[in-house]
Amino acid sequence: MALFPGPAGPIALAAGMAFAAVHANAACPTELAVYGDAQSGSEINFTPTGTSATVTNTFRLILDNNVVLNGIVQWNEGVSRPNGALMYKCPGGDVTGTKLAACTLWNGVIYTSDEKGSIGLLPAEGVEAPKTLILPDLGPVLHQSTAHGGAGFSKVPSDVFALKGCQE
Repeated sequence: MALFPGPAGPIALAAGMAFAAVHANAACPTELAVYGDAQSGSEINFTPTGTSATVTNTFRLILDNNVVLNGIVQWNEGVSRPNGALMYKCPGGDVTGTKLAACTLWNGVIYTSDEKGSIGLLPAEGVEAPKTLILPDLGPVLHQSTAHGGAGFSKVPSDVFALKGCQE
């Protein structure tokens, strides 16, 4: 007995496979999302945060020449916003104050966009990954950073990253 009998069988099978592929893509949670920048080839890879009381998202920005910036997101109080920060070569341990400021290359609100162009805010973990991330002024700020040039990265990313896939 055929799974999809009759002349519509192959069409139904193809439609079912297409639906499964779209559904699998839609199931990617923010904490496993991978984003790419077409301009520089840079990637943003999110990772599960764990049990932090203040950090809602953890990610890495991977630039050329094996330069990796570590990122976190914390929602501020009052007017609630996902404030992201990218750090480079921070000292180990619980870094605060001037030491943290010295190794923070970028910070700002992380925005998202869907396929219709609607702008939103980066969600916390456990939510479907947005289609696009917008990190305002990331490119210009990184271009002026201590990690650019010399032994650092040479390709400056734009401020917009598109969803590329989902980590397993």
